[in-house]
Amino acid sequence: MDDQNKNLILAVALSMLVILGWSVFFPPPEPSPQDLAATAPASEAVSGNTASVPLAASGAEPVVAAEVKTAADAPRIKIESSHLEGTISLLGGRFDELKLKQYRQTLDAESDIVSLLKPTSAENAYYALYGWAPGGGLAPDLVPGPNTIWTLESGDILTPSTPVVLAWENGEGLTFRREISLDENYMFAIQQSAQNNSINTISLAPYGTIARHGEPADLKNFFILHEGAIRHVAGELTETDYGDFESARAHEELEVGDKGWTGFTDHYWMTTLIVDQAGAKISTFQDTTRNIFQTTAKHKTETLAPGQSAVVSSRLFAGAKEWETIRNYENESGVPKFLDSIDWGWFFFITKPMFWLLHYLHALIGNMGWAIIGLTFIIKLVLFPLAYKSYASMAKMKELQPQMEKIKEQAGDDRQKVQQEMMALYKKEKVNPAAGCLPILMQIPIFFSLYKVIFVTLELRHAPWIGWLTDLSAPDPSTIFNLYGLLPWDAPEQGSVLALIFIGVLPLLLGITMWLQQKLNPAPSDPIQQQIFAWMPWVFMFMLGSFASGLVIYWIANNTITFTQQYLIMRSHGYKPDVFGNILSSFKRKSKDAE
Repeated sequence: MDDQNKNLILAVALSMLVILGWSVFFPPPEPSPQDLAATAPASEAVSGNTASVPLAASGAEPVVAAEVKTAADAPRIKIESSHLEGTISLLGGRFDELKLKQYRQTLDAESDIVSLLKPTSAENAYYALYGWAPGGGLAPDLVPGPNTIWTLESGDILTPSTPVVLAWENGEGLTFRREISLDENYMFAIQQSAQNNSINTISLAPYGTIARHGEPADLKNFFILHEGAIRHVAGELTETDYGDFESARAHEELEVGDKGWTGFTDHYWMTTLIVDQAGAKISTFQDTTRNIFQTTAKHKTETLAPGQSAVVSSRLFAGAKEWETIRNYENESGVPKFLDSIDWGWFFFITKPMFWLLHYLHALIGNMGWAIIGLTFIIKLVLFPLAYKSYASMAKMKELQPQMEKIKEQAGDDRQKVQQEMMALYKKEKVNPAAGCLPILMQIPIFFSLYKVIFVTLELRHAPWIGWLTDLSAPDPSTIFNLYGLLPWDAPEQGSVLALIFIGVLPLLLGITMWLQQKLNPAPSDPIQQQIFAWMPWVFMFMLGSFASGLVIYWIANNTITFTQQYLIMRSHGYKPDVFGNILSSFKRKSKDAE
């Protein structure tokens, strides 16, 4: 490999250092147990904690609901399934207390399960509710809204096998019912009906809305992950950060088409309104006076003559963004592009198939750490033809080294002549001097795609590998600070300067494998390049020490496989890499420099 080739590798490596350095100095903050605390008891009045809801069927500006005064005393319906537990308040029929039974806040088996929805009496209230917006002169208090006290007409506990039906009569001939059912995962089906037994023709529009009081306490504000509103309307996915919400006065309603959805997405959890009927409109806005973020799906206006009724169905997803569950809702339940609710990033054409393969390797092997190593083998197998060509070219370059040195001696300081004769030699021997860079260039998008996959997908959260590695989405918790657990004091807190300096076992293995990979070739002749290449493995070792352990496992496996491939391919082409000799020469060089 000539100097030009080495310079290209050096430029790529330095670019990676800059990008990786950004992630080190601006890492995603780790959520604390306090941020993820369970909801407070809904035992206090919530005067002033009202929701802004769309109460205009004609598409007028949202109207703020009346003050809620009886939330603490409103009866509740219990929700119980293998995945969920919580309650529905009969005040507005709102979904405002929901927990995810299969997920805990920390690795501690005694930690609280994850709380998703919270009533208005709790900090950072988060809930979904349904109602009917009046039209045609119909007074707001004649249709059910956020403050309506519903009656439980049938059912007792909402389970996958036992739906419940709520009912409310307005006293002037209008009867409303709401049937709620639940599947085995995280999807609620809501069927709203209105019966007009009055003597007047009425118009009204059913709606669903999701409201968040303030930004989430565990909001990461990290560029690699979107958290905020998300919607799929007319075939287009739109993401809105909390800082980009429009005020309620400036909100815009968008036509859904046949199907669409809107809601809020967190790192691993999501709450989404799903519209299955044409004519609906979706809007996302913020009540700036009380800092309430809201997204709403309003169905088309229904006009009911005396004796007529209307029935409208919709769905509510409230749960974990499990890849297989979300995919099944998209493929089998007709929720368009629902899998895009997971933030796959710019390299979605790589991250999507990469996670698909990782998912099935995990199902086959039963351990996500070994699945990552299996994924690394498959990636290297796919790239093997390119790697073979690259390493074969590098071996050929080694064979041409004496001729290249002779050209340099004969040309002296005439760089143009050296370049011309070098290119003639490459053409004659059919050697591509840039071939050695291709495997490195291919690894960059693969590395960042896997980084994205490990960071955003729920399946890597709290996924164990071996021994002390119990969460592949978190950095290696071991540290040289306490001799990897042999000394009787705790490791430095993750994210601290000490944790960055006193690295774990995985980063150390990463540095060693990268260093050994370098020793397949002699050190570059240029002294500056020598120093850069000598320091590079150890710089990467410290930089990647704070990355997710699953990503470091991939890098170690990739280095090991690359070393083996390169060694065997070079041997097959007649060049025997002197790994041990190169290691010894690096130490001799250091001793000479010290003298």
